[in-house]
Parts: sequence; C-alpha cells; structure tokens
Amino acid sequence: MKILVTGSNGQLGSEIKVLSRNYPHYHFIFADKDIMPLDNLQEVVKVLDSEKPQIIISAGAYTAVDLAESEGDLVDMINHLSVASIAVWAKTNQAKLIHISTDYVFDGNQEQPLKEDQPTDPINSYGLSKLRAEKAIVKSDADAIVIRTAWVYSNFGANFVKTMIRLMSERDEISVISDQVGSPTYARDLAQAILDIIHSQNWEKGIYHYSNEGKISWYDFAMEIQRLKNLDCIINPIPTTQYPTPARRPKFSLLDKTKIKNQFGIVIPDWKVSLIEMLNKETATN
Repeated sequence: MKILVTGSNGQLGSEIKVLSRNYPHYHFIFADKDIMPLDNLQEVVKVLDSEKPQIIISAGAYTAVDLAESEGDLVDMINHLSVASIAVWAKTNQAKLIHISTDYVFDGNQEQPLKEDQPTDPINSYGLSKLRAEKAIVKSDADAIVIRTAWVYSNFGANFVKTMIRLMSERDEISVISDQVGSPTYARDLAQAILDIIHSQNWEKGIYHYSNEGKISWYDFAMEIQRLKNLDCIINPIPTTQYPTPARRPKFSLLDKTKIKNQFGIVIPDWKVSLIEMLNKETATN
C-alpha cells in the first residue's frame, strides 16, 4: 500500500516518519513543501498523479494562527483550496484520505466536551480556513476521515512545551493564560492513532476528535512542564484579556474522543503520561 503524507516536516508528519519504520509493508511518500507546495494547486495534483497513493494523510497546513489574520488569501490556499483539490483527486482515483483539522473550528463558548456534531463557528482566520477544508471534503464525497485535534506538541518543530522550557530557563518569572481550557495532543500519539486506523479493518468515513485525555488550562500545562523539568521560575496565571493577540482563541477546546475510541479501538493516553514520554525522548536526543 502506498501512503502519501503532506506536510512531512511538520510536527505530525515528522512523528509519522519516525513510526513508519514499524510498517515496512507500507510504502510511504513523505511530501514536504518543496515536493508538494500546498500553495500551488497544479503542483499538488501533479504530485498525486505521479505517485498515485492509495491513502493520503493530509497533515500539511498553515499554522501561524496570528499571522493568518493578515495573510488570508495564502491561508485559504494552503488550508482550504489545496485540501479541496486533494479530496477531489482522492474521490476520482478511489483513494482514502485522512485530513487533520482543529478545535479552532469551534467558537469556544461551550462548557461540555465537544462532540463531532457540535455546531461550528470559528473566531479566527485559521479556524475558518480549516472549516472550509472540512466542508470541501464533505462536498467532494471522498472516502475521507477528518480528525480534529488541539494543542499539538512534539520533539519536532516549535510548540508550547519547547517554548515554556526555553522561557523558564531564561527568565525568573513568566505569565501564562489560565482561562483557556482543553487538552494537549502529543503528536506521536496522534501519529500512532492514524497508523492504527489505516491498519485496522474498521475504516468509517466521517469526522472524529483526538487529543490526549484530561482537562487543563495552558497554565496547568506550564506548571507540569516546570515540575517535570525542575525549573526555577515563577509562573503567574493570567486571563486572556491580559495577553491580547491578533487572532482570538477559543476559551474552551476540550474534545470528546468517544467516537474515535469506539470506532477504531483507539487507546488514548493521559496528557501527563504523554508529556513525560515526550520529555524523556527530548532528553535522550540531547
């Protein structure tokens, strides 16, 4: 089976690359932005026509959430129109598609874990582009699984965990938002879940949610990072209003994972367990 992964140098793509070694019977094509530039629709289709994958993992995206507010056309091209082209190709060529979406398709005004059929209402350009991609996939009628995830981190790329470790090492005191609630996602766990879905016999198209188990704020996340790394830094909890950004963030992003667990038998680790695993890998590679 031939599996093409877009955005292969991103956090998720990099983790899939590591885990792919455990699946020698699959032929993986890792398409980074040089091989498959998602802002060039002709090139996207050209690569697909050339490689003819049976499964496409659509992990590439424009993820600079604040910058997205001023680069609307580029964000829409990469996050929406390229995905629409991939979905149409998948439908035409009888390929399966797994596309990664985001909790940012919601407005964050809920108080209960978010189910897949919860009404969407993005409050920033990034979230809107990802919602448009979801709708384009549905319209294409491709045999597609959409996985919404949240707060992604890993040993690869830039992310909250790495930023916190750096800031806590450089400063005596930092402030972290305490009124945005959700659960982080260790990209290695999500990558494994995707490969488990591909390997299973239970493929069922539709939208699913995935993040690690637990319910925390960014402040809680930072405090646990500090504890595990034994860093001497004061962390002050602050409300969102004290940290204005160009893009608004949803205040509530806790995803309900019942559907993905029931359909595919996915076992989802607790966020603290996965954070320890990631930090241990970081230590081993340093």
